[in-house]
Amino acid sequence: MEPEVLEKYRLAGKILAEVMREAKSRIVEDVTLLEVAELVESSIRSKGAEPAFPCNISLDRSAAHYTPSSGDKSIFGESMVKLDVGVHCDGYIADAAVTVDLSGHFELAEVSNEALEAAIDVISPGVNTSEIGLVIERAISGHGFKPVSNLTGHGLLRYEAHAEPSIPNRPIEKGILLKEGDVIAIEPFATNGFGRISEAPTTEIFCFKAHKPVRSQEARLLMKHIIERYKTLPFARRWLKGARVDLALMQLFRAGVLHRYPVLWEVEGALVSQSEHTVAILNNGCEVITR
Repeated sequence: MEPEVLEKYRLAGKILAEVMREAKSRIVEDVTLLEVAELVESSIRSKGAEPAFPCNISLDRSAAHYTPSSGDKSIFGESMVKLDVGVHCDGYIADAAVTVDLSGHFELAEVSNEALEAAIDVISPGVNTSEIGLVIERAISGHGFKPVSNLTGHGLLRYEAHAEPSIPNRPIEKGILLKEGDVIAIEPFATNGFGRISEAPTTEIFCFKAHKPVRSQEARLLMKHIIERYKTLPFARRWLKGARVDLALMQLFRAGVLHRYPVLWEVEGALVSQSEHTVAILNNGCEVITR
């Protein structure tokens, strides 16, 4: 990895860590989710970077991909809160998440972080991703909980928030060897339920997937705006302005222009915790860029 690229990753990670510390302190009962999401996104921009994806604030059984809509009145209650934040500098992405527990399930909230730290300890060039999954599963199951088996960590590439390799949260038959220059997001999810997630009926996050012909002028203009503003990174519906934007957005999705990120929730309705850091694989080990 070129030194200037590594420095952009480091800057993104530094900004993310600062924003995360600020946002965690605002997650208290009776504050709205929208207030915290907008705080996170505006703070990132004020520091000279951009959100790599909309601020995710997933509660209780929801594991990922919940971001408030523009009119969302939801407030924090006695919930298990997953705060997932992404920052990019010139397209180079840092991604991290933390669980803030307001529900009284401290051990479940903490075990995902314990699994994350255990995974970081084994990472270096040549390590197989299956070994990372084994370490994560052992850390979580050792406390009587289950990893969410069909959620994984992922690689990070320029303007690509979900790239290869996948980083499993359980051992798999055939993994991939990590190599110097890889940048990966490790994100253990733990649950006191079944250990799998499914798609909920709610979607507020999309990303550009492919150029496709569309008839509507509004849809064509929106596609042009999305490509210029967000490239291939995820964006929130609430970031888009205009009287007919919802219709144009749905036209682009149905035409195959956009990919959607539905909210993901635990199949039994059980609680889910999450922890995440971004790690750069260096020749002498690894560097956590989001501390």
